[in-house]
Amino acid sequence: MTSTQPRPQSSRKVRALLAGGLVLGVGAAVTLAAWNDSEFTSGLFGAGSFNLQGSSTSAVDGYSDHESADGAAALTFTTPVDNLAPDDVVYAPFWVRLGADTTSPAELDLVALDSTDDAGNNSANLSYAVYAIAPDAACDETATASTELGSGATLADETAVAGGAVALPVGSPTTSPGAATQLCTIVTAGADLEQGGQTTAVWQFTATSE
Repeated sequence: MTSTQPRPQSSRKVRALLAGGLVLGVGAAVTLAAWNDSEFTSGLFGAGSFNLQGSSTSAVDGYSDHESADGAAALTFTTPVDNLAPDDVVYAPFWVRLGADTTSPAELDLVALDSTDDAGNNSANLSYAVYAIAPDAACDETATASTELGSGATLADETAVAGGAVALPVGSPTTSPGAATQLCTIVTAGADLEQGGQTTAVWQFTATSE
């Protein structure tokens, strides 16, 4: 003989809570299963190469780096550079180019002059001018028809040099050096040139990449 009795309300509440928990559990599982995907980007940044070279030999040979006043290239002036008299004019060629593997063209400027009187005071009695001319042109009085990079009434004037600029191309291909430009330096002895004087001048040229 069996008897049926109504189930307590507490049992129904437990089942309701469990059912609610199951519903919440299913909902959480759906959220965690949401799809996602990503894309990533990267960049590689490399610097180019840049090198200015000079030669006092020729447009094609004798190039090296002269990166400081102490290592300045010695210009070869025409005679009588070591036996000057008033009104004498002497000329010296110098070639510059961008070295092989240089990747950016440049602009060349004459930016500074420094002079020292080793004997006497002739830095005040010597004037100068520098012109950019074709690599195979003569460095003489005809150079004055070309672009002047700078000039001074005396070598003693060591303030900022004013003048033009000249473009220097890269090599084609860049594994080759660029085309050369000749710099013609002209020095003129003044009327008050002192006998026995000796003066050293150093010009600084700077190439700035474009």
